[in-house]
Amino acid sequence: MIVKEVVDEYLLTLPEVKQYLEEILNERKKNEEEEQCYEFRKAMNHATTFSKLKSFESRELVNKLIDNKISISIAIKIADLLPLTNDEVRAIFSKEKYTLKDDTIKLILDYIKNYI
Repeated sequence: MIVKEVVDEYLLTLPEVKQYLEEILNERKKNEEEEQCYEFRKAMNHATTFSKLKSFESRELVNKLIDNKISISIAIKIADLLPLTNDEVRAIFSKEKYTLKDDTIKLILDYIKNYI
């Protein structure tokens, strides 16, 4: 596959990637193109296996986290991984230059519990 130019770039959650890949797959099936390439099949398999939420739910969760002053890259990691314990949340924030307060961790876990 040859890419001519990058039109836009933004961060997506894994369920959103899965949705886009499904749209591409359906479009290619309509056009009756040849069999999907290895990379596409692997990406589709990964997205299907590890997506835990629907795309709109994951975006809602990311938006809620962003509203609470969490960076978009961390919010997307949280939406993809859906941590269930304090230690799992702390592990996601381990590379950040600040530590989380317990009330922030509790808020994150409460948001996640709404979607599980």
